[in-house]
Amino acid sequence: MTTNIKEKKYEAVAIGVSAGGLKALIKVFSNLPADFPIPIIVTQHLNPSEDSYLAEILNRITLLPVKEAMDKEKIKPGNIYIAPPNYHLLLERNETISLSNDEKVNYSRPSIDAMFESAAYAWSGNLIGIILTGASIDGANGIRVIKNFGGLTIAEDPKAAEYPMMPKTAVDTGAVDKILTLSEINKFLINLSGVDKRAE
Repeated sequence: MTTNIKEKKYEAVAIGVSAGGLKALIKVFSNLPADFPIPIIVTQHLNPSEDSYLAEILNRITLLPVKEAMDKEKIKPGNIYIAPPNYHLLLERNETISLSNDEKVNYSRPSIDAMFESAAYAWSGNLIGIILTGASIDGANGIRVIKNFGGLTIAEDPKAAEYPMMPKTAVDTGAVDKILTLSEINKFLINLSGVDKRAE
């Protein structure tokens, strides 16, 4: 069953990605309009001992502000927030960010499952959860939680993903509403702004 995005007002997008993530995120974010109406929260698996330049790189290819998330930060529409290395990025019901160095989930910190589950509690059915390329099972349980809360769930087409394991594991849960290529995910997000012509 598919959801008509024009019939529902979504309040946030949560994206989980791992191996192959930089190239995937560049394709997804590259031509989003400056008036994109809702926040995007990203958990990308990162090396815990190295600084992340992900936000800096993405800032060069998108019109939206991209920043590494900070603890207790209030989430703003049209901003992209990146989980910092070695911290879980969690969302609170009052739409603020909480960073945690609790135990790893699925061998990962930051964990996609942890972010997805907290986002589902924060936004319920008004959340879009997207799982992209990756070589782990992280995110599958979170996708199921988002679906159970009435949110919209999307997976990158495993056949087109650089690393298919993560999106395929999510699809195998039966909780994914849409299976799309990166280009189709980009166009889907552009449609949220009501500016279809920019998806050309």
